Amino acid sequence: MEQQGRYDSELGLRDLLSGIAAGKLEAALTALLGQPLRLVTTQGEPVLGAAAAFAAGASRVAVSHDLEIIAFLETPAEDAVRLDAAVSLLELFLQAGARYYMAARMHVEVVHADFEALQHKHALLQESEARYKLLAAHLEERVQEQVKTIDAAQRQLYQAEKMASVGQLAAGVAHEINNPIGFIRSNLGTAQSYVQKLGKMAGMIKSQTPAQLESAWQDADLDFILEDFAALLEESVAGADRVTRIVADLKGFSNVDQAEEKVVNLNDNIRSVCNVAATQLQDRAELLLELGELPLLRCMSGQLNQVFLNLLLNAAQAMTTPGQIHIQTALANAQIRICIADTGKGIPAAILSRIFDPFYTTHDVGQGTGLGLTVSRDVVVAHGGRIEVESRVGVGTTFTIYLPVNPTA
Repeated sequence: MEQQGRYDSELGLRDLLSGIAAGKLEAALTALLGQPLRLVTTQGEPVLGAAAAFAAGASRVAVSHDLEIIAFLETPAEDAVRLDAAVSLLELFLQAGARYYMAARMHVEVVHADFEALQHKHALLQESEARYKLLAAHLEERVQEQVKTIDAAQRQLYQAEKMASVGQLAAGVAHEINNPIGFIRSNLGTAQSYVQKLGKMAGMIKSQTPAQLESAWQDADLDFILEDFAALLEESVAGADRVTRIVADLKGFSNVDQAEEKVVNLNDNIRSVCNVAATQLQDRAELLLELGELPLLRCMSGQLNQVFLNLLLNAAQAMTTPGQIHIQTALANAQIRICIADTGKGIPAAILSRIFDPFYTTHDVGQGTGLGLTVSRDVVVAHGGRIEVESRVGVGTTFTIYLPVNPTA
């Protein structure tokens, strides 16, 4: 009977002999008895040896295990000593088989228990993993929300920095526009009086004699008026062109209608920014441009204009006495290099590493947001480039921008 229960449950004859080679056991018993043998269960079922029963009169000896008869040894042999030895040998094998069987069962149950424990732990780990996945998804959602919030705040800060720069320029730009507007308005008033005089002379042509007309022409000083009229118009046209150029430079700086990438020559951007910042530089620094030939670059033009303006205004503010600002551009090693160097007071080495930190400023309160260089660095990095700075106190500061040439430009 096969045993499906615990290791110490009742074992049958086949169970006890399951770990023993039947052929070798039969050979050993046959040699011991000197006769063939047949081992049968208590129900007469053959387990070992001859399948058919022996003739009547054959020996039949009980085989016990744990004080119970579990089999019979049948053989034609009649020697009692050999029979007792054979039975003893069988019972020893059965006892050994029982120990082996119980050890095996114990091992299986221990392994089974360990497997159940592992399954239980695995289930707990799966539950834990599911909770962590849910938590991670929740955290990821929170992170995305925070990133959006930070991006929005950063855009607001960048816009504030841009507006601060524009604010610095506003007074100077207004002055630059007011000057030509003022003399254009004055010229138009003078032209209006000239037109009135010419109109009066035109009315006299039909009714006055040549001598009277000559006298009236001289009295009205029309020779001067005609000469000055042309000069007024020429000056007014130049003034209007100047206003147009200022507005174009401002539009190019702000790039209000070109928020997307565009292909530009950065030398044009630098010239435009220099024109916009001209009033901030006058009386502070002489501006020297040494613009080399550059390839076209696909970029966020307005953002780079902001960078150039920030560095240019910083250079101007670094002047304690009138000095020079030198801007150089060149193409080297597939990179566009832009150097903006000033002869200002320089930056102490102790704070040089902090100048790109957000909100760090050496200006007085209200004189700067502390974001100008931070924004400049971020814009350059966003274009795949880098910005470097060198400075010596009392000598000046040089900012160098490196931008990779865009092959699609």
